[in-house]
Amino acid sequence: MRWTGDYGFLLSSLVIKDFKIRYRGMSLGIFWSLLNPLVMMGILTLVFHKLFPNPNIPRFAVYVLCGIIPYNFFTQAMLTGATSLTDNAGLMRRVPVPRTVFPVAGVLSVLTHFVIQIVLMIAVVLILGIAPNPMWGWLAVVWLLLIALLCGVSLMTSALNLFIRDTRYLIESANLIFFWLTPVFYDDRIVAEDFQTLYNLSPITIAVKMHRQILLGASAPTWKQLSVLGIE
Repeated sequence: MRWTGDYGFLLSSLVIKDFKIRYRGMSLGIFWSLLNPLVMMGILTLVFHKLFPNPNIPRFAVYVLCGIIPYNFFTQAMLTGATSLTDNAGLMRRVPVPRTVFPVAGVLSVLTHFVIQIVLMIAVVLILGIAPNPMWGWLAVVWLLLIALLCGVSLMTSALNLFIRDTRYLIESANLIFFWLTPVFYDDRIVAEDFQTLYNLSPITIAVKMHRQILLGASAPTWKQLSVLGIE
């Protein structure tokens, strides 16, 4: 709490600065945050539902959207957090503050772009006729755990990136691998039984599955699932 009180202004300033810079000069501005997941949802639905039909997944479009949004947040926050110290090297030399502020600000700045996507996801679910229920409150818990996890990981990767500048590219490659290993557009039940235990240790896989359980299945996440985000 003391850390937040002492450096909260700097933290919020960094987040606001990134938000303004990202959309500066763009005619559509913040609406690009809406277009990206919608375009990805449309393409994946066309390919994996129309061209190669998958009858085992009902409401395929919203199923994909519930996977795209947490996946994109996870991968973008990982990359932004890892490069936060090198991206703010000039500011760190001028302002004597703990370096830990910058990775946390990096994750929170990514979060600001995804708030509107979370609203979009919930809106699509409502449009499809799925009624709100008390289980939706678990989304806040899932996102808090996901943010805390990413802040912790970013503290480590940002420090590593100071000494190994290849860290950024390693994370970009890992994010691509995660796309295929995360059930964004397929049912995780097709994964071989021998690999299920290892598969379900992936935080992003569990985050995607919990979004679908909560929004589409009206069921609460298990403590085992929550522990993957809380302990990893």
